[in-house]
Order: sequence, then structure tokens, then C-alpha cells
Amino acid sequence: MPEIVTGNFAPLRWVLWPPSSVRIVDWNIDRGQQLSAVVDFLASANADILILQEADLNARRTHRLNIAEEIAKKLQMDYVFGREFEELVQGSKESPAYHGQATLSRWPISNPRLIRFSQQSHFWRPHWFLPRMEPFQERLGGRIALVAEINVAGTRLLTYNLHLESRGSDQLRLAQIEEVMSDAARQDFQSPVIVAGDLNLDASKDTAAVTFARAGFQDAINAGRTPTTPPRGLFEPGRRIDWAFVRGPLRADSGRIHGSKASDHYPISFAMTASRR
Repeated sequence: MPEIVTGNFAPLRWVLWPPSSVRIVDWNIDRGQQLSAVVDFLASANADILILQEADLNARRTHRLNIAEEIAKKLQMDYVFGREFEELVQGSKESPAYHGQATLSRWPISNPRLIRFSQQSHFWRPHWFLPRMEPFQERLGGRIALVAEINVAGTRLLTYNLHLESRGSDQLRLAQIEEVMSDAARQDFQSPVIVAGDLNLDASKDTAAVTFARAGFQDAINAGRTPTTPPRGLFEPGRRIDWAFVRGPLRADSGRIHGSKASDHYPISFAMTASRR
């Protein structure tokens, strides 16, 4: 299977001028295990661009569906899927299963590519002494950023869809952020850039906050440390680990964290509009 899969389901648009704003939703959809509820929320959000993490492709747990394609078809959007891992427990040699990130848009998507981080955790690698069972979640691959360009009526919008390592230290996650910032630094500063996803850390703190600010990015949600995951039991409060940052001539507003029971993460949303003079 190729590392990037694409599909086109958005109807052609004939527009005379760009829209006044573009609405974006970022969400870790927990593999798409509650697909109907995920689609219902995304349809109600009426977003132009979706930045999704943990999307399955051909996995047993999600009925062998291409989750990104199913969402794209139902919402009439184009999509790109970036392969993060081969899920060894969820497929077979004859019919492998994959897991990764998906970016969907009502506008044309072009030039998708992956940044496969040079620093990775070895937690997910298969070991001979571990049985091929769901609790061990053995995988081949590694964490990625899915990069894509979206042409919004002549305006080039660059998106980085991140899923940083959950099984490792903040130092490892910061190294993965630095790779994204290095790539973004080579892009046109006159084009809007969105960096969003499941960062698995609090990006308002210490080195992470400094790294984004130094690269010219601003928090698109401005919700402080409001959790983006529900609490897990009495002694595990929710965490703020899902983030979106923006850079460039468009400004972010209307940032919000939504409640949802369709995933173990909450969706976040914001709008991109022209900066006021």
C-alpha cells in the first residue's frame, strides 16, 4: 500500500471571490470506532477543512473500512490519508490493516507528503515474546506529520496534521515538533499555515510554547489548559493535548473545544479570516 491514499468526493466549485472565513475542525477520532457519531458531529460542524488523527484503514475493529474515505463520501469532501502504522493485530499478511492521519477539505488538496519523524519511540515494535493480541498493539511504522496544500479560491493554505508520540517523554515530542517547525520555516511566510493535531503534551507550557512562538505561530483556540480529553477515573483528570496553531496573513477566531462522546478526545474548531488592518 502507498504511504499516502487520496480520494475526491467534493463537487466542483465556481467562485468569483474567496470566502470571508474558512472553518477548521481538528479531532483525534479514536480510530473511527464510533463512525456514525463522528460523521454526525462533523456534519453539524459544517467545516471546510478537517484535520483528523487515528483513522483506520482495513482494520478488523472498524469493520475493514477506509474510515477517511467513508467520512469524505458522506460529507462530500476530498481527502488525503497518511499511513502512520501497519496494525499487525488488526490485519493479516494477505489483508494488512493501517492507521494514520487524514486531512479532508471542500476545496482542492494538492502536494500531500509525510514527515516521518527521525526520532521515534520503540514501544510499538513487535517482539517475539509477545503474542499477537490486541492489548499489545504491535505495529510497524512510526509517528508522522501529514502535510498538504489546500487551494481556497486561489489562496494557498498549508496544513500540518500531527500525531506526536504517546509512549515517550516530552523531550521526544518536542524533537518531533522541532522537525515540523524546521519544515514550516522553509515555507512562504505570506501563505497561511496551520499546525494542528494530537500533540500528547501541554503546548502552553515551557519549551513547547516558546518553540511555537519563536516560529511565528499563535494558539488558534486560546482555551488555556481546558481539557481536550475526558477524565479517566477519579484520579486521572482530563488533559489538554489537542492543539491548533496558525501563522500568516489570516487570523484565527471563534476557537472552541466541543464536547463529544464519539471519541476519547474532544474536537476543537476555529475559523480563519482575513486580518483586520
